[in-house]
Amino acid sequence: MSDAPVTHIDPVAFRADPYPTLAQMRAHTPVTYVPELGATLFTRRDDIFAQEKRTDVFSSHQPDGLMTILMGENMMRKDGDAHQRERKILFPALSPRTVRDVWLPAFTAAATRILDDLAPHGDCDMVRDYAMPVSAEALKLITGLTNMEAAEMDRVSQGMIDGCANYTGDPAITAQCHDCTASIDRHIDAMIPALQAAPNMSGLSVQMQGGLDLKATRANVKLIISGGQNEPRDAIAGTIWALLTHPDQLQAVQDGRATWAQAFEEYARWISPIGMSPRRVAQADHVLGVNLAPEDRVFFMFSSAGRDEAHFDTPDQFDIFRDTGPAISFGAGPHFCAGAAASRALITQVALPLAFERLNGLRLAGETPFVGWAFRGPTKMPVEWDS
Repeated sequence: MSDAPVTHIDPVAFRADPYPTLAQMRAHTPVTYVPELGATLFTRRDDIFAQEKRTDVFSSHQPDGLMTILMGENMMRKDGDAHQRERKILFPALSPRTVRDVWLPAFTAAATRILDDLAPHGDCDMVRDYAMPVSAEALKLITGLTNMEAAEMDRVSQGMIDGCANYTGDPAITAQCHDCTASIDRHIDAMIPALQAAPNMSGLSVQMQGGLDLKATRANVKLIISGGQNEPRDAIAGTIWALLTHPDQLQAVQDGRATWAQAFEEYARWISPIGMSPRRVAQADHVLGVNLAPEDRVFFMFSSAGRDEAHFDTPDQFDIFRDTGPAISFGAGPHFCAGAAASRALITQVALPLAFERLNGLRLAGETPFVGWAFRGPTKMPVEWDS
């Protein structure tokens, strides 16, 4: 078992706002065992950046991990050749060229339709009514599950994310996750004949074309959904909130002195939609003064890395003009997010500019609460505009 210094947390307070606790960890116990999570946390950016690449020790293969148990063994839970083989098969669906030529025009058309319906109303919940359907419609295309309603895509994604973060073992959360994965399987089964008849560039289709077995294909579609719905949804709404609460920086983007990409990258550093990535210790190791034993659980805290004082001045402040280069919001090692190009295109070339272009005088109309530490985002965001 890990002999790292022990840090106790209040799980409720940590879910409400993990950043003060993570700052204390970085300052005093940068590698620390948290009994409430049953894991050793790495909290400094450079340590995470270096150790994430040591897959012989910090393995993504976690047969007893929550993601594997609940969603199946996807490529994120494989290392080495097994991971690279599936990543290569899936790559055509998520490559920068496919994103540019296939998905970006479709993303734009879907977001435009959503705004056509939304704009006359003059108010909405930005999370539920804009960020959620924009993200879901994009994900329906990328996965190939065009037979799934946007609200169901959001529901099943949230159910899987809640299940994978259920380290306290709440049985109701586990049951909900199983219900969500069963829904995904039904939608996959319904789409297979259509995609056999008319293949396309979707994740389901390219895996079928690449000869990947159905069990692995199902698991990878669930992985795409778990990482491709809530995180872009939360980043779209969250970045809009950040800009509305920092009007001088919003003005800089609208004046052309900064870009939507700068705003998104800074938001992802500041309030990391994906806060951590788990690893299984595959072999005993002594690292950074800590002894780790086989089967220990490690969490690489990307959210903490984004606020590491060694790389970012005033890290608790939102500043689109800072250099976000050291941030590792999408990961740093061989498991760097395969959907990063699609996510960046959707958020910075479609969702953000179109929202501010179409919703004239967009402004906040109430409180915007944030929750989560493994995954973090706003739960609601009331806004209004001049219709």
